[in-house]
Amino acid sequence: MILFASAFSPRHFATSIVARHLAVARRLNVLAYLLALLAPAHLALAESPACEGKNLLEQLKAENSQEYQQLIAEGQKVPNGKGIFWRIEKEGIQTSYLLGTMHLSDPRVLDLPESVEEVRYDARVVVVEASEILDLKRAVGRLFMRPDFMMLPDGKRIGDFLTKDEAKTLADGLREKGMALSAVDRMRPWLISTTLATSGCELARKAKGVSVLDQQIAFDAVDYDIPVEGLETFEEQLAAMNSISTESQVKNLLETMAYRDQLKDITETMIQLYEAGEMGLLWPLLFKKYAVDAGAATSGMSEFENIMLTKRNHVMAQRSARFLTEGGAFIAVGALHLQGEEGLVELIRRQGYAVTAID
Repeated sequence: MILFASAFSPRHFATSIVARHLAVARRLNVLAYLLALLAPAHLALAESPACEGKNLLEQLKAENSQEYQQLIAEGQKVPNGKGIFWRIEKEGIQTSYLLGTMHLSDPRVLDLPESVEEVRYDARVVVVEASEILDLKRAVGRLFMRPDFMMLPDGKRIGDFLTKDEAKTLADGLREKGMALSAVDRMRPWLISTTLATSGCELARKAKGVSVLDQQIAFDAVDYDIPVEGLETFEEQLAAMNSISTESQVKNLLETMAYRDQLKDITETMIQLYEAGEMGLLWPLLFKKYAVDAGAATSGMSEFENIMLTKRNHVMAQRSARFLTEGGAFIAVGALHLQGEEGLVELIRRQGYAVTAID
C-alpha cells in the first residue's frame, strides 16, 4: 500500500479507508460472481492472469524498520489474530473446525494447509457463509429480480451526491476502465467500487470458471456427499452492504477511483498475510492511526465495521451453535470474521467451547 511508501500524509487516510472497505467487501460470497457478471469484458482480459503486486509489509520493513516494529506490535495485540484454522472442542461432543477464508480464486489461496486437508472430508457437515454459492447463477438470478439490492432507492443517482468536479473526476476514471458514468449512475456505489478494485487477473480466472475458495470447499463437500449449510443468505449480505449510508459509499467510490493503481499491492499483501496465518496484522496495516486526523478516520470507519463485521459475527456465532452442538462441523467463513474481541473465535468460546489454533 502507498500508505507506507513514504512519510505519512492526509492521502493515507483516504487510502486506508479504501483498503478496509475492500478487505471487508471481499468477504461477501455473492460479490465473487456479481463482479464477473458486471465488469466490462475487456477488464478480464486487460491484465495477465498472474497478478502483480508488492508486499507492503516487506516494503515497510525495508524502508522504515521502526514503523514496521510498531505495526508488528499492534498486530500481536489483536485477539486471535494469528492463525486461520481452529479446533473447536467440548467434552462429549465431536470436534468441529473453523477455517478463515479469502473469497478469491488465487492459486495460493486455494492451496489449503495440510492440517485442513486432513480433516475437512471427515466432517459431518460443511458450513459456509452462504450455501447459495453451490448454484450462483440461480442465486444471482433471484437477486436480479430484486433491483433494489443493486440500484439506488427513490430514483437517486450517484451524481446527486457529487460536486461538479467530483462528477468529472469519476466520469473520467470510469471511462479509462471502459465504463460510462451514465450507465452505472443508478447503481449502488459500493458495487461499482468493488468491481473497480478487483484485479483483471481475478476477473479472468472467474471468467474461466475458477472457483473462489469458499465455493471450492462447498463443491468438494458435495463430491464427498457431505451436507452443505449456510450461516447467511446472499440477500442478508447485500442488505448489510446497502444499510451503509449512500454518502459513505460514494466517498469510498471516489477514493477507490483515486487510488485504484495501488490496490493490487493491497490485495497481494492480504494474500501473503493469509498464507502466513498473520491476519491480525491486516487491520494495523490498513489502520488509520497514522493519519493526520485519526479521530475522523475512526468515525468514518465505525459504521462500516459495525455493520459488516461485528453484527454479522454475532449472527454467524448464533447460527453456528446448532452445528457445534451436533458436532463434527467444518465451518469456513471469511478470515476477518475470526479475529478480535467480537470475532467468531471469541464468540464461540463464550458458548463454552475450547477454541485453539492449529499450526
